[in-house]
Amino acid sequence: MQLTKLLSGIFMLCACPGLSQVNNTVADSTTQAPLVVLVTDMKGKPAPGEVVMLKSKSQGIIYKGKSDVTGKFNMHIPAGDEYIISVKSLTDTTKTGLIQIPAPGPGEYFSEPFTVRVRFEAAKLYTLDNVHFDFGKATLRPDSFAELNELVDYLKNKPQIRIEIAGHTDNIGKDADNLKLSTERANTIRKYLLSKGIEAARVTAKGYGASAPVADNETEEGRQLNRRTEVRVLN
Repeated sequence: MQLTKLLSGIFMLCACPGLSQVNNTVADSTTQAPLVVLVTDMKGKPAPGEVVMLKSKSQGIIYKGKSDVTGKFNMHIPAGDEYIISVKSLTDTTKTGLIQIPAPGPGEYFSEPFTVRVRFEAAKLYTLDNVHFDFGKATLRPDSFAELNELVDYLKNKPQIRIEIAGHTDNIGKDADNLKLSTERANTIRKYLLSKGIEAARVTAKGYGASAPVADNETEEGRQLNRRTEVRVLN
């Protein structure tokens, strides 16, 4: 039976701002499609440490890989299916496109990998919506640790980045008290990150008090939005 090359292709997928590593074992070239995934920013610069997910439309199974220092990783996925491609950021997932991997016909096989090019611009500012403190204090509530641990994983996946933890309050109370509280809260989060092995030089903490509202302080809903903790990517 004659074996022939089935297909190879290049997919250009673009996205703008908003894990397990796949085991690269030997795969059946008649049922498993080899992929080379290249992740870059919008200027074409390699984007290391990005977690790319391919979700099977027929099975709902998610295949994951993480880009290396060159912005690349290899993987195999079942042929004969469509896949939704997305990139995981700190607080959400950005869908970047859809690819279809054809199934080999009789006597056909995959002799070369598909090349999937994902262009993705990671956000520079994130709000930690699920990080909470005791009222009027810099003590973290227990329900905050899940999101903080995600931040730890994010920083470990991207050892090249530096961040600022920015604390904000509403305008209730004295400006000096609000500035002090926001600074203490930002430092609490910084200390937590350092306790999980993040290098001190990579994390700064700053309190802004009520000086940078994102909503109207005249309503309780607005004040709640203004009481927030942000992560700012500095590089």
